[in-house]
Amino acid sequence: MSILQAIRAFLFYLLLGTSSLLWCSLSFFIAPFLPFKARYRFINVYWCHCALWLSKVFLGIRYEVKGAENVPDRPCVIQSNHQSTWETFFLSAYFEPLSQVLKRELLFVPFFGWAMAMLRPIAIDRDNPKAALKQVAKKGDELLKDNVWVLIFPEGTRVPYGTVGKFSRSGSALAVNADLPVLPIAHNAGKFWPKAGWIRKPGVITVVIGAPMYAEGTGPRAIAELNDRVQAWNEQTQREMGSLPPTPTTPATTDQLAV
Repeated sequence: MSILQAIRAFLFYLLLGTSSLLWCSLSFFIAPFLPFKARYRFINVYWCHCALWLSKVFLGIRYEVKGAENVPDRPCVIQSNHQSTWETFFLSAYFEPLSQVLKRELLFVPFFGWAMAMLRPIAIDRDNPKAALKQVAKKGDELLKDNVWVLIFPEGTRVPYGTVGKFSRSGSALAVNADLPVLPIAHNAGKFWPKAGWIRKPGVITVVIGAPMYAEGTGPRAIAELNDRVQAWNEQTQREMGSLPPTPTTPATTDQLAV
């Protein structure tokens, strides 16, 4: 990492942290008096756009979106792979209003957590998986009925670029029970914004929005099938953008070679 890159990264985090502190502080005096959609835009959309702008100016990270025409008119469940903090900024600004699953402890972080608490997040206790699943199902269904997008990172945590974690079924179950589709999203943010460390690489992040996926039926079997389809699409899309190695081809048999 060059000295110039280190300086630019330092300035990015300095301005990001300062803007977060100032914006969250300002939100305490304005956001509580706004209706939810306006409150979400004031707290989250404007600041996330600021974060994306700082990423572009100081880190040289830009982005392109493919498949924007696939976004349905009505909010539904979004399922995306998770590699970095960048996609949280992007998705929170691109879809509004949006709620996401996060650790309950984050709400106690001064300023940032207090502002997040006003955005109707699905705050879960990761030490109690059963209670967490019930919380996602109950709160997620309420949000969807109120026309709020629900973002699920089915891998559960950030995974290194070039790998895919096992997709949990919570997002697919939420979609099936609400009789709504899953909107699948794949990206390669981890290539430029790695999970570990603070080194960031300039480049263009590709975000692909797939066609909405509906379950074929109801019940546990339909949920599992939908979840498998969402993960298969995500993996294939990441392969097509070069994030994952290509699927090994089956060697041709002697009969096939003779044709």
